[in-house]
Amino acid sequence: QVQLVQSGGGLVQAGGSLRLSCAASGRTFSTYAMGWFRQAPGKEREFVAAISWSGALTYYADSVKGRFTISRDNAKNTVYLQMNSLKPEDTAVYYCAADTLLATIPKYKYWGQGTQVTVSS
Repeated sequence: QVQLVQSGGGLVQAGGSLRLSCAASGRTFSTYAMGWFRQAPGKEREFVAAISWSGALTYYADSVKGRFTISRDNAKNTVYLQMNSLKPEDTAVYYCAADTLLATIPKYKYWGQGTQVTVSS
């Protein structure tokens, strides 16, 4: 069992930056792939970024590539999403997720509670 607790997010102007954190419970965090997804009102949950258990592999949605960076600190049981050059279309509820297999679709077994990111124009 893995519990994910998210922090960060909030309101920022276009062009600004935010960092999301996702802290995991349990001793097996380092064996899980981690992903970030987002869901805007009236839209389906979409993939943002993912990272392998070791951190050696990362994947990004085309819409965030070059602006967002996913990273993890296995010693702290935490995964991060650094978001730079934010755009109004990045506004959504962001979710972190964990599973033994890395995926770019929302099939992860464990999910965080979600955190709102709002980018004003």
